Parts: sequence; C-alpha cells; structure tokens
Amino acid sequence: MRRVVVTGLGAVTPVGNDVETFWNNLTNGVSGIGMITKFDTTDYKVKIAAEVKDFDPLLYMEKGEARKEDLFSQYAVAAAAQAMNDSGLNAVEGEKEVNIDPERLGVYIGSGTGGMNTFLTETEKLTTSGPRKVSPFFIPMMIGNMATGNVAIRCNAQGPSLPVVTACATSTNAIGEAFRSIKHGYADAIIAGGSEATVVTLAVAGFTNCMALTQRNDIEAGSIPFDKRRDGFVMGEGAGIMILEEYEHAVARGAKIYAEIAGYGNTCDAHHMTAPHPEGKCAARAIRQAVDEANAWDVEGKKIYLNAHGTSTPLNDKGETKAIKTALGEEKAYQIHVSSTKSMTGHMLGAAGAVEAIATVLALKNGVIPPTIGYKEPDPDCDLDITPNVKVEAELELGISTSLGFGGHNGCLVFRTVK
Repeated sequence: MRRVVVTGLGAVTPVGNDVETFWNNLTNGVSGIGMITKFDTTDYKVKIAAEVKDFDPLLYMEKGEARKEDLFSQYAVAAAAQAMNDSGLNAVEGEKEVNIDPERLGVYIGSGTGGMNTFLTETEKLTTSGPRKVSPFFIPMMIGNMATGNVAIRCNAQGPSLPVVTACATSTNAIGEAFRSIKHGYADAIIAGGSEATVVTLAVAGFTNCMALTQRNDIEAGSIPFDKRRDGFVMGEGAGIMILEEYEHAVARGAKIYAEIAGYGNTCDAHHMTAPHPEGKCAARAIRQAVDEANAWDVEGKKIYLNAHGTSTPLNDKGETKAIKTALGEEKAYQIHVSSTKSMTGHMLGAAGAVEAIATVLALKNGVIPPTIGYKEPDPDCDLDITPNVKVEAELELGISTSLGFGGHNGCLVFRTVK
C-alpha cells in the first residue's frame, strides 16, 4: 500500500479566489456572505448567499473557451490551474519540464448539480424562441462530468478519471476515491476536488422550498453553525482542488508536501432523502473508518482538528455532534478542536468538502484553527469546542474533515503531518 500526500492546493471561494486570500480571510473571521447580486430577489424569501466575487475566467482560459464552459467548470479549471502550478507537476509538453507520465495523472472532480447556469439559460431560449435557438454546446456545458473533462484536457491527464456526485459530500468522496486509486497503484497523482455554481433562481427557490435555507436574511447571523439560533444554511459557490501524489514520486522530484492523506471513510445513513440520521451512527462509522485507516487512535485529542460539516441547520449540527462523540468517544471528543468554516463560506454544496479539506490541511501546516464566526448562543446539544469567533493556535498532528450529503451520504478524510 503506497503513501499519498498533498502537494498542491487551489481555491475559488466566497472569501477569496486564491488559496492565500482564502486562508487569510478564514483565519481572520472574514465572512463571504452578503445580499444576492446575481438575480433580482424581490419575490424570494431568501435574499442572501455567499457568492464568489470578482472572478475573472480569462486569467485561466481564452475568451472563446470561457464561452463554451459553464461557470462551475470555469471555477474548477481556475482552481485546478492554481493547484497544478502550486504543486509543480506538469504533463504537458512545452515550456515546463514534463515530470509525470500523462497516463499516470488522473482527475477526480465532482459537482452536486453541474451546469445549472447553462440549464436555465438554454431552457429560457427553448421556451421563448423555440428549439432551434438552443446552443449546440448546451449538453457539454451542462453535464456534471465536464469540469473533470475540461481540466483533464488542459492538464493532459490521461489516467483515471472519475466525477463523483454525492450531493454535499461530493468533493470529500472525490478526494477519498482519488486517495484510494493512488494508494492501490492506479495513478501517481490525481487532481481532485469539487466545483459548484448554483446561486441561481431555480436552485435558491428549490432549496428554500425544501426548508434547507435560512430565511433570516441576516448577513451576520445567517450561517451560525452549532449556535442555538441556527435555522438553515446559506448557499455558497466556488471550487476547491488539491493535488494528491504518491509519496515517493513527490519526494523524488523535490515537491513541497503539505500533509499526508492517511484515511478515508464512506458510509450511507439509508434513512431519509434530505434529513441526516438523528443519532449520527453512520456518520460516526465513516469517521471511525478514516481514523482506523490512518492508524491514528493514539493521537492526543488536543492535537486533533476536525473541520465539521456544520451546516447551521438544526438537525445536522446536533446529529454531527453526536456522531463525533460516538466515533471518538466523549472524552476525546471534548478535547479536540472543532470548527465550521461554513460560517464564512456558506455551504458550497459539491465544492464544500474539498474547500474544507484545504482548510484542514492548512490548519495542520500552520498550527492555526480557523474559527466558527457568528457564535453567540450555546446549544447544549452542540457542546464541543467549536472555536467560537476567534482563531486559536495549536500544535496539531491530525486533521479530520467530515461531509454529510442529501441521500444520507457520509464522507470523512483524515490528514496527518508528514514526519
């Protein structure tokens, strides 16, 4: 079994369109939540979201290419370009040295909904002007695998290719499955993560009507994970990508190593279409699977950071607290550092797990726990140390990132400092 490490990071988020800005804003408690600007919300109960701001796709692709890609794919291409540049990996003949076999480089990028912007635009054309006006690029722009496909084309990645769709657990599962593929010898490196661009009319209306979103429309108290006042999540968008690489391959080329990815858990509640299991039993099992694989039960609680799914919904945060206690035991659960970065990024849906995995890796590398902002009223059902409002410095050895998705999907990643 081969070791797998993280050698590159890329992010397009509501709190920054590159990793450095993203991390600085997270650790300083800067919120990316604001009033929706992408459409008129006059008739909508929900008027806030965590939008990506000032994104310029032309920094990463030609204008003609941008016109043929949905926004979710543009976000993914941008984050992947950042991550590949950060890693120093290259499989494309040209100015840079080729330092990985294209057939050993893969792409695992998921999306919860795919090209929602394109779907709405082309549907409007169909209903107002007829079928002849629908773009010939409609299908390749809309389908959810095209972030993976477009990144693979740009990076000449001819190895394993797998878009994953597990709702809010999408990119955690994408990274986990990429980890397994490298561990078992099917690739030497994989560009892994997720992307989402769903701050659009139909998605906001749909999530609102299934009672998932907060309708408080309070920018400062919209996304407040683990707070007693929480009443729904705030929709976010963007992309997170990390480069996973086989350890010996990374060392041989002198790569910078952020952390080792050492464990992955994947379970399903088999309980309800949208609600998590109230006892969090299967989520706990995913955490235990990941910690087992990492052989990390001996790590002291105070040296562990857990980036919680923490959506700010009543059921999720309560059930996830139970899951953490069940998985780690109450004594250790009370010792570990926990936070939900969704308090700043909102819920980035299919991109959430990857962006939160990046936050987890950076917390390990820098010894800093990003805070859960907006926290005011304690909830006795959510009584872990959730790092309220202000970052905390800590000597860390282990990072855990959890994701829980509609359909009951549970994913967990475990990262270790490299010794």
